[in-house]
Amino acid sequence: MAKGKLRIVPLGGLGEIGKNMTVFEWGNEAMIIDAGIMFPANDMHGVDYIIPDFRYLLERKDLKIHGIAFTHGHEDHIGAVTHVIDAFPNTPIYATPLTAGLIEGKLRDAGLTEKTTVNIFKAGDKFDIGPFKLESYHVTHSIPDCVGFAINTAYGLIVHTGDYKFDNTPVDGKPPDYARIASFSRRGVMLLMGDSTNSDKTGWTPSETVIDGALDRVFRDAKGRILVATFASLISRVQQVANAAQRHGRKIAIAGYSMTRNVEIALELGHLKAPKDLFVDLNKTNNISNNKLVIMVTGSQGEPSAVLARMATGRHRQLEVEKHDTIVLSSHPIPGNEEMVSRNINRLLQRGANVIYDPIESVHVSGHARQDEMMLMLNLVKPKYLLPVHGELRHLHQHAKLAMSAGMPEDRVFVAENGRVLEIDKGGVRLGERVPGGYIFVDGSGVGDIGRVVMRDREILARDGFILVSVNVKRDSGKIIGEPEIISRGFVYLRESDELLDQVRNTIEDTLKKERNSNGRRREKLQDSLGRLFYNETKRRPMVFSIINEY
Repeated sequence: MAKGKLRIVPLGGLGEIGKNMTVFEWGNEAMIIDAGIMFPANDMHGVDYIIPDFRYLLERKDLKIHGIAFTHGHEDHIGAVTHVIDAFPNTPIYATPLTAGLIEGKLRDAGLTEKTTVNIFKAGDKFDIGPFKLESYHVTHSIPDCVGFAINTAYGLIVHTGDYKFDNTPVDGKPPDYARIASFSRRGVMLLMGDSTNSDKTGWTPSETVIDGALDRVFRDAKGRILVATFASLISRVQQVANAAQRHGRKIAIAGYSMTRNVEIALELGHLKAPKDLFVDLNKTNNISNNKLVIMVTGSQGEPSAVLARMATGRHRQLEVEKHDTIVLSSHPIPGNEEMVSRNINRLLQRGANVIYDPIESVHVSGHARQDEMMLMLNLVKPKYLLPVHGELRHLHQHAKLAMSAGMPEDRVFVAENGRVLEIDKGGVRLGERVPGGYIFVDGSGVGDIGRVVMRDREILARDGFILVSVNVKRDSGKIIGEPEIISRGFVYLRESDELLDQVRNTIEDTLKKERNSNGRRREKLQDSLGRLFYNETKRRPMVFSIINEY
């Protein structure tokens, strides 16, 4: 790289868990690391998922995006790839074999395989994306084939950790590349971009292997079917369930399209090691006794459309909760999802299932580093500056405090949110301007066509419902013809609200008498009057609609 100014533009992952996406700019040339989604909070009614707001890239017509490099295959890092490729066709992709396989499946489903090239590299490989020289290094997480990146610049290395923990006994038998990580410090690290998710937890994150003992206890004690709910891309957990199933003589069926596809890809690439006859089609499980069957399902975060939530409410086409079922939630709730997860657990218990979740049993461990591991990363890399990434604002601040407690000066630690640009030149690192970095909601086939106003309307409808009034009036006199038609949904039960209905009719009559010659504003006046009535009588604010038909 020639001398100049390097810009880092985080479009997702800072101040939230999910939709990780970071742009690196050198002049008018750029590359991207990750393009993920975020799952909606429980007040985002109807939203399927959220992608980064990359309007900034669309508006930068002078910017040449040379490629997208991916750290690993979880949805919060690859889930938005089809949206980015659709917006920026012919942008090459760089990923490790498993991550590439998962991405290629998404591209096929979206009909975008011809719009990009997927370049496969292995941990430890070096490669160029335009003017950016990347070195990959192996890290352990909760899915195989995870990497971090070291980016060579004129001002020293920028080290991006990706999602990591220092697991010395990982499921795939490949521990972190300590030697490569430590070697960066000898070459001078200008900036560390470090995973912050568990910065508020002391100690060291347990190894994935602690789950094996818990699964053995669950499998030994289960009298009927075992259903294991986890993330669709948590291949390491699928491997552990497969190992337990083999030890206890059970077959595995997969429920859920995304998990089925991911398992097939992992088996094909050899990242999931299990005999093929261990897995059976979900449609062919009737001839397998319950005490010989494991079903892996999606929905560990309480997502309403996922398999587990539909089972909890009795809405799944193929699966119903049965007596003696043991249901294992092998995940921790993402912040904001706790309520939905708890609701699902209670519904499953009501239907007679035995539900196992952490802390009842150690059926899940985090894939992210805790404080001792984060301190080790800082001491191995020895960065001049730190940008905490991947976490809510509280996690970023705690990561910053941890670094300062280790002796890093406060003015060299940057707590930034999405859209806040970092600039690097020979003078060091500093915060720059803000660019858009908010939410783009995906609802069905619509992308970005609903915003905060629509979400606010949905929240009102969910909370207080709506009422619609249709009135026929004489054009000349304004006199009401017949009875007004009143329709209510989610507000009150009209058949048991005679007194309120009488007040509604009186309000309609009084308002239309007063506003007979109001230059077409009678509808708005009627809605305002009814809104005041409903609040005064019920202390609720339903959406009020009115239709005035003139004859």
